[in-house]
Amino acid sequence: MIKTYLKTLWRMFRKHLTRLLSLIFMVLISVGFISGIGTATDKINYSMNDYYKANNVSDFIIKSKSQYGFTEDEVSAVKEIFSGASVDTGMSFDLQTDVEARRSIRYYFLDLDNWNVNKPDIIEGEKPSNIKEVYTECADNVIKGYEVGEEIEVSGILFKLKVSGIIKSPLTFANDGEPSYNNPEDMEVGFNTTGTENLDCLENILYISKDLMPVVGDIYVAVKDRTVFNCFSATYKTLIENGKRQIAEMFGDGAEVITLYENYSFKSLDAYSENVAALGYVLMVAFLMVTALVTLSTMTRLLEEERSQIACLKTLGYSPSGIISKYLLFALIATGVGGAGAYFVGLGIARLLYYVFNYSFAMPPISSHVAMVFYLITFTLIVLATITATAVSGIKLTREKPANLLRPKPPKAGKKVILEKIPFIWNKLPFKYKSTVRNVLRYKSRFIMTVFAVAVSTALVMAGLALLDLCLFHDFGSAAIIGVSLIVVIFAGLLTAVVIYTLTNINISERNREIATLMVLGYHDREVAGYIYREIYINSAVGIVFGYPLSALLIWLVFKVMGMGLLSEVSWFMWLIAPVIVVLFTLLITLILRRKIVKIKMNDSLKAIE
Repeated sequence: MIKTYLKTLWRMFRKHLTRLLSLIFMVLISVGFISGIGTATDKINYSMNDYYKANNVSDFIIKSKSQYGFTEDEVSAVKEIFSGASVDTGMSFDLQTDVEARRSIRYYFLDLDNWNVNKPDIIEGEKPSNIKEVYTECADNVIKGYEVGEEIEVSGILFKLKVSGIIKSPLTFANDGEPSYNNPEDMEVGFNTTGTENLDCLENILYISKDLMPVVGDIYVAVKDRTVFNCFSATYKTLIENGKRQIAEMFGDGAEVITLYENYSFKSLDAYSENVAALGYVLMVAFLMVTALVTLSTMTRLLEEERSQIACLKTLGYSPSGIISKYLLFALIATGVGGAGAYFVGLGIARLLYYVFNYSFAMPPISSHVAMVFYLITFTLIVLATITATAVSGIKLTREKPANLLRPKPPKAGKKVILEKIPFIWNKLPFKYKSTVRNVLRYKSRFIMTVFAVAVSTALVMAGLALLDLCLFHDFGSAAIIGVSLIVVIFAGLLTAVVIYTLTNINISERNREIATLMVLGYHDREVAGYIYREIYINSAVGIVFGYPLSALLIWLVFKVMGMGLLSEVSWFMWLIAPVIVVLFTLLITLILRRKIVKIKMNDSLKAIE
């Protein structure tokens, strides 16, 4: 008995190999894409947290508004407020260098021998060995940078400074510079902002020995608990608010406080990370809807085709649970294999997005933390949907008597369609087009399912194009968002292809006898293929039409949760590109399936009772 069961199981896998592969690819694309978007967000957050800890990034920069700076007692008082915190002191000021170019240069006088807070990464060269040697900031889109060994003349210093090393500050990893530290608002003209209050950006940043400027104008504070940051957690926000209040009570209007909430690099990267996460949640719903729908259709129709097998197993004494478990195993293997592959696809997408972010940021080393939240959520929902669809269909069939199951399911009776009530149109249609229209509307559930799947797929493609349009033609966002939008378009297109392939393949499998009959009647291969193709094209065309309002809704929702862009700003030609992409994928699928249509064996199909 077990041997018979295993034989039927093996034969089922061989018979429905194409459907098995379709389910695998469906899960691979959906779960892989969603988990990739979500994992990228988690990787960015983990990496920011690791970078914050490793470089002991300051939570507070307290800048004196007085040219005399802070006293030792005031520095000690700050240490008492932030008990156990790492506290470094220094002095910074800017000098205007080029009025026409609207550039300035900033100097940081720091104790280079005891540098604990905001530990920089040494890119090139070595630590200064005397007061005549300095660090300079590495070049980016704003800072020009110096070469190691180059000499610099600084006004107010009698000797030339020699560049001994190039560093990257942990506070300034945005490639467009750090505008938040250029000209803090409400700062009086003193040592900190001499001559630069109206300048746009910095030319270079120099880190010079504190011995040349003994005045303490800046206090850098890194709080004791380095875990509280956690990408601007609620606890961290409370800590910052309390700290700013205590500093204000101590210094009044005599000091300005800059926190990581005012840091462009940290806040902009965090904002982009949140945008990607929001996009992931919105698209998760759309991808899961299509995947669940097609999976439901696949398993339901597979069980319908297995009616005679179910009847035989019932006759042999197998219990309903034993019979259903056979099909549950089929579904679980498909989702399991697809899900396993999807994890690595998602990981690849996450790493690709992390790399793309380097076009806007000097990204910290990617974290080794395992991020599986999006993957587990998506995969669990897909497995639950698949198991539920299979179990419900299986229970329904196993309740029927074997005699009923052995009889082929009667075809659905044909009905007049709405076009037949319009003689002016209907009477002019050739017979082949009349039969196509009737077949399309004859199976309403199949028609609705295909139209809905294509409509949602079209909306996903359009959402990706809208994001791309926002960045490329409206100068909004960054290279990171461009990368995300391209991935959305690619995977939405792949999902469209798999959806159309799966539904069309099922359609052909269910109509073997009908197609074989056409062949017997003398239809040529091209005519037989066209008989099926016309239905695919009509369903896809209707799906694209309904995809437009869905696209508008999805784009509006994406822009809403990401906090950028307007539906009205999407370029008109983007609305034409999306259907073209869907049509191209549809044409590709019809070409792939042509061989299956023309290779149907007439004798075998017409003899089979199903």
